[in-house]
Amino acid sequence: MAEKEVKKVLMAYSGGLDTSVIIPWIKETYGDDVEVIGMTANVGQEEDYEYLKKKAVNCGASKLYVEDLREEFITDYIYPAMRAGAKYEGKYLLGTAYARPLIAKRMIEIAHEEGCDTIVHGCTGKGNDQVRFELGLREFDPTIQIIAPWRIWDIQSREDAFDYAEAHNVPLPITRETNYSKDENLWHLSHEGLDLEDPSQQPKLDDILELGVSPQQAPDESTYVTIDFEAGNPVAVDGEKLDPIALVEKLNELGGANGIGILDIVENRLVGMKSRGVYETPGGHIIYHAHEKLEELCLDRDTLQFKQVLAHKYAELVYNGLWNSPLRKALQQFVDETQKHVTGQVKLELYKGNVIDAGTTSPYSLYNEELATFDEDDIYNQNDAEGFIKLFGLPQTARVLAEKEWKKDGKI
Repeated sequence: MAEKEVKKVLMAYSGGLDTSVIIPWIKETYGDDVEVIGMTANVGQEEDYEYLKKKAVNCGASKLYVEDLREEFITDYIYPAMRAGAKYEGKYLLGTAYARPLIAKRMIEIAHEEGCDTIVHGCTGKGNDQVRFELGLREFDPTIQIIAPWRIWDIQSREDAFDYAEAHNVPLPITRETNYSKDENLWHLSHEGLDLEDPSQQPKLDDILELGVSPQQAPDESTYVTIDFEAGNPVAVDGEKLDPIALVEKLNELGGANGIGILDIVENRLVGMKSRGVYETPGGHIIYHAHEKLEELCLDRDTLQFKQVLAHKYAELVYNGLWNSPLRKALQQFVDETQKHVTGQVKLELYKGNVIDAGTTSPYSLYNEELATFDEDDIYNQNDAEGFIKLFGLPQTARVLAEKEWKKDGKI
């Protein structure tokens, strides 16, 4: 598609290194008369939003939208995927991937309200987020022009970006020496770059962590927490009903204080390379663990085991930016059907990075103590197991007998 004239731009603005230099770059590249409007999505990151508005304007933007998307982020993105048990490559709780389709949706809404002809984002050409953003944008407007400066400008590295910022007197919240690439929201905080690019090196957790402490620095005493679920969603902590934002914040606080939810992972990016990062997801780790524990009690065997298979594909779709795909939506319908009776209370012990099970109850529990007991019971006849084993093993018996005949006849 040929590039259209750029007159009015809506830019995804975080105030970090990349987006700080993009505003003056747009003016230099497309003309001083181009209007640049910024949008910052509040998905739970710690920011001084009034300062951010002033900074964006000082850098050349006409104004900055600050959109509070925190509750929608949790209820419409995090919780549905958590109910699915989605973990990319079995580990990563998808903190960055959840936020992108939501931010993209709101950007299109604002772009249409403002009459913007172009959307600009600061994702690099090596990362996953460029795919997530652009697929999200095109879901709601497949014809809008998208500019990704990292794919077309002369800046080739973060060092170059620092040079450009200094040359244009752009204030930055970081220095060259503390230049970890970070993404923060209510669900997680990621750290990439610098010494983390060498997977042979142990991360310096005490220097990196911001949402909590390392397991070594956690208290020597256990912390107990109970979480109540209704239809697969967490609704209360230690008996106190909490709205989604307060609930995640509370568990972030408890998990962070006890060294919970720290992940050092080399993951396979969608664009084909491996990348190494350290993720902090203290509250999310606790919620996922508690939810899985409750499902053990409430889901029948076939449903639980099939759902575990499905979770892998669901996570892959989300990681790859396909949140709005028909397949993800169809999988969600299955997931939500399975969650109707995932209601109950899970008690956990938090201790130096470990989440230890401490008891689970549910009014919909499928656990039958009389059936499971090693003591005498009146409802299970152990002699019935013999016939079951013979029938279950009948294909094996038929195969072994056939193989004996084939050997006798010299066929094998």
